[in-house]
Amino acid sequence: MASIEIDDAEILRVLRRLQDASSYLRPALLEIGEDLVESTKQRFETSTAPDGSDWLLNSALSTLLYKAGDKPLVDGGTLSHQINKDVTGDTLEVGSTMEYAAMQQFGGTKEEFPYLWGDIPARPFLGVSQEDKDNILAVLNRHIEAVLR
Repeated sequence: MASIEIDDAEILRVLRRLQDASSYLRPALLEIGEDLVESTKQRFETSTAPDGSDWLLNSALSTLLYKAGDKPLVDGGTLSHQINKDVTGDTLEVGSTMEYAAMQQFGGTKEEFPYLWGDIPARPFLGVSQEDKDNILAVLNRHIEAVLR
């Protein structure tokens, strides 16, 4: 599975505060995971990366071969339907089990991967947008307040 780590000082500071208040982070991480799965799936609808940039449209060949037309990554919906979360200990992972997910996230060239029919542009769907960050902080703060009551 491809991995993207969040190294955001504000989120880490608030997460440490929650950890200090309660050694049990699982409920907060599960809630954050659900939110991130939904926002990731929404990116397939809007064809946008976590940073808000638009994904490149499908090539002319892809448009001919797939029912989705110009809209990338939505042909059968398999990739978007396979976005999931996993919480193990103090770690939340959001990703896809699909073999080709990393290629879609990071892109690749025919030179690197000769079996491709052409270059695949990166279309990042995993990651944390500013809205996601705001939601994460709200969830963490809500859980901190509940623990401190």
